[in-house]
Amino acid sequence: MPDPIRVAIVEDSHDIRVGLRALIESTPGFACVGAYDGMEPALAGIDRVTPDVVLIDLGLPRMSGIEGIRLLKSRNPQLALVVLTIYDDDDRIFQALCGGACGYLLKKTPPERLLDGIREAMAGGSPVSPEVARRMISLFRDFHPVPTGHSELTPHEIRVLRLLVDGHNYRTAAVELGVSVNTVAFHMKQIYEKLHVHSKSEAVAKALRQRIVS
Repeated sequence: MPDPIRVAIVEDSHDIRVGLRALIESTPGFACVGAYDGMEPALAGIDRVTPDVVLIDLGLPRMSGIEGIRLLKSRNPQLALVVLTIYDDDDRIFQALCGGACGYLLKKTPPERLLDGIREAMAGGSPVSPEVARRMISLFRDFHPVPTGHSELTPHEIRVLRLLVDGHNYRTAAVELGVSVNTVAFHMKQIYEKLHVHSKSEAVAKALRQRIVS
């Protein structure tokens, strides 16, 4: 028999965490190797027992799921990180995916589809709920290309944008650059104007789509 898919869960709701663990442990071909109520214990536990796939809620106490995704991916690039959340807004979707998540599923996902998503992530795929896929397609469809040669982003603005693509927020980008949060906000205002966008998720998506950053 092939080895089971080793799954870890990061979920602060006790009932949901217990339910997910029961689903995984009762399904042939799966093994739950950790169920954590926050990102801090998850980071420590995953260092000791490395799973294949990690299911991660975003609305966690203390450290957010998005920040945890970025840390887990930097420590363990081989991990398949799948978001499992109630949130389907553009900002969280792009921050999670740019931070290193390979999939984005909503908590209303039926159990069998969730198991299929874990298998898909294990196989190198990107499981995404239909609602999330529609939002991503709609967001990209609504973007208008920036005329060639007219964005005129400075090297520093491109560096700020690259940090956001890598999953940083204003605060962590400011720490990385050694500047204030207000300075990062000023640069982002310039980036919005030059790229003709109105939000961080639009800026990140346009940077990826037009290969402004690599």
